[in-house]
Amino acid sequence: MARGPNRRRVDRVPGERRRKAARAVALALPTVAAVAGLAGALFLLWRYGIAGDLLRIERIQLEGLARATPEELLELSPAQRGDHLLFVDPDAVEAALRRHPWVAAAEVRRRFPRTLEVKITERRPAALVDLGGLYLIDDRGEVFKRAAPGDGLDLPVVTGIEREAWVERREELEPLLTAALALLARWSARGLDGRASVSELHVDPDYGTTLWTGDGMEVRLGQGDIEEKLTRLERVLSALDADGQRAEVLHLDNRRHPDWVAVRLAGRVGGPDWRSAPAR
Repeated sequence: MARGPNRRRVDRVPGERRRKAARAVALALPTVAAVAGLAGALFLLWRYGIAGDLLRIERIQLEGLARATPEELLELSPAQRGDHLLFVDPDAVEAALRRHPWVAAAEVRRRFPRTLEVKITERRPAALVDLGGLYLIDDRGEVFKRAAPGDGLDLPVVTGIEREAWVERREELEPLLTAALALLARWSARGLDGRASVSELHVDPDYGTTLWTGDGMEVRLGQGDIEEKLTRLERVLSALDADGQRAEVLHLDNRRHPDWVAVRLAGRVGGPDWRSAPAR
């Protein structure tokens, strides 16, 4: 009879170890396959998406252009054809494009796989302002560029602001431009453009607003009550049209009698004819 431990180890159930190993491999195989697949996908992404040309900008699509040209905007843009689409900073591109005087706003979007879409909102010029030279004002009252012959714009000119005063007291004088643009907007909204388009609008902090029309008529509006004064102006112009007459100068700035309008008629033989009466 043998004594001491039995050094020969015999499986109690034949093949048990093999079955356990097979189960372990079966459980681990999906994880290994997933890791291998992820690694392969990351490699392909790097190979073709990052290091390759799959996501390189092929086209920069510019929309909303009327005054600005694609060449001018592409020269300003930090994103160019051939750059990687994922590495484009839309905020930086938008800020760079806003440096163009005609660009009020820009919206940049990535369009995968290879397009950068840029939507431009251009400024809408509302008038010119004489600041020691003619400059364009947009409909928000911002002076945005010096006027050039190629701009091809026929706009009223705002006068009365000296360049030196504008440079030194801009915040103080900006409300004058805003009020001038508001007056031009109301003039147009009332249909007065059809009777007499505004060629010049003079602003003065003390004496108020005076404007001249394209046919040479001078309209002194003074300060305040613009809506009421425009209503009186319409009545006077209608009365003059009915009589076949034309005004050379109209005063609507009588502070003692604000409802009165003084009219100097044009084309009178023997000198000007002044008439002053309530505009009812």
